[in-house]
Amino acid sequence: MAAHRSAADAADAADAVVVGGGVNGLVAAARLARAGWSVALVDDHERLGGFIATEERTLPGYTHDTWSSWHPLFVTGPGYAAFGPDLYRHGLEYANTDGPLTATVSDDGTVALAHRDVEETVAGFAEPADRDAYRAMIDRFGAHAAGVGGLLGAELHSRGVLRPALTLARSAGRSGLADYARDALTSGRSWMRARFRGSETDRLWAPWLLHAGLAPDSASGGVMVPVLAATLHGAGLPVVVGGAGGFLTAWEGLLAELGVAVHTGRRVDRIVLRDGAAVGVAGDGFEILARRAVLASVTPPALYGSLLPSGAVPAPVAEAAARYRPGRAAMQIHVALSGPVPWADPRLADVPLVHVSDGSASTGIACAEAEAGLLPRRPTVVVGQQHVLDPSRVPAGAAALWLQLQELPFAPVGDAAGELDTSDGWDRTLAEGYADRVLARLAAHAPGLRERVRHVDVIDPTAVAAHNPNALSGDPYAGSAELDQNFWWRPLPISGGHDTPVPRLWHIGASTHPGPGLGGASGFLVADRLAARRR
Repeated sequence: MAAHRSAADAADAADAVVVGGGVNGLVAAARLARAGWSVALVDDHERLGGFIATEERTLPGYTHDTWSSWHPLFVTGPGYAAFGPDLYRHGLEYANTDGPLTATVSDDGTVALAHRDVEETVAGFAEPADRDAYRAMIDRFGAHAAGVGGLLGAELHSRGVLRPALTLARSAGRSGLADYARDALTSGRSWMRARFRGSETDRLWAPWLLHAGLAPDSASGGVMVPVLAATLHGAGLPVVVGGAGGFLTAWEGLLAELGVAVHTGRRVDRIVLRDGAAVGVAGDGFEILARRAVLASVTPPALYGSLLPSGAVPAPVAEAAARYRPGRAAMQIHVALSGPVPWADPRLADVPLVHVSDGSASTGIACAEAEAGLLPRRPTVVVGQQHVLDPSRVPAGAAALWLQLQELPFAPVGDAAGELDTSDGWDRTLAEGYADRVLARLAAHAPGLRERVRHVDVIDPTAVAAHNPNALSGDPYAGSAELDQNFWWRPLPISGGHDTPVPRLWHIGASTHPGPGLGGASGFLVADRLAARRR
């Protein structure tokens, strides 16, 4: 059973070397090790996890998930199907909701509320026709879930895509396939506008498009709205009891059990080539050789622009990688409260995740302002209340907020509200000033909130980028998920699969299909493909 290695170790070797200890690296390492491969997992942090961590960032007794927190994609993904029972053996425990699921509170105080149960959700819709349309949306996804989900988790540039494609074709028919093609070219705003008369569906699910790296007016939103809605109704919003750090503890136990050699505190500076093929990785004072494969959970600019030597890949691939662009930047705000959030609408007290937004209207404007380099005047505020599901995270009678902002410029040129000075970029003054705007927007729907604030911790976009090199320009999704840089064209339009022009080098992570999210799908996909090969 392998122990963690320090940076002082000079050389090592394994069948496979996995670079990056985020969820895709964890899943890939475990899948290969279970297939009998010897595996080395390398990460530059002192602990594995990528954007998974739990810390007391405010006050003692308040446990905050520093970055990601919600696990619906993981529990519906292949990594969980393969390793869920093992992770539970190693201490993983989830808390979830069977009732209130997500809600949106608009500027006028109107609340749109979704429950795990679809019928409870549509009971709150004003228009009877919208209730039928919502049921039809969920039922349609359920009827085609095997095909749609298979495509989202398949290697699109291989023959393996034929099975889910045929499954979808059989269940949806020719007209259904044409509908999905049109949906992929349609924005979420337009897709919902064409199907619903009232505002409830738009207000509920347009803000959720931000969690897929999209804006309400981005193409492919027409596909993602029903995917997001059906996934959350089905899986809920599971959080790890005690904090997301418990997820890592379980993975650490499983990897040790499988004999994976974990090398933390090591920054990989280059991929070692021999006769044009990848044979290992190296950094300051270490080299780890790979007898069969190297899997790199990095961005295209990092892989083709710095880890590989010049000339290792055809010039068009290197040029396409240099053009790979980030999405909008993000900010995290953690708040320790002396008591529960005093919501004006008491129903929100039991909702794990609330958005402050007017739906496509305000979220679309905020995205446009951020794309123009401006701090949004009315940002969409993601309000996580994990303590509703897991009271162990806060002292008795207290509460905590996990606030996420996904509509920010990395290098602001101005403030849409004309109130904050952006001339020095994201310094402490600007970060705290913007956090104050966010709290004021939230307090408008929770009178007395300010009096309950005990401590605020702000992680601005530059800190996001500094923590994880895959967060290009503060984008936690490792690159824009706009249609031209997603699905078939992710990571690159010229090289859309996980295999690379370099033999024995594989590309995994959020920059590759199926894109961002705490699912581990790309890591499992590549590792499963390799494990099926004969030596």
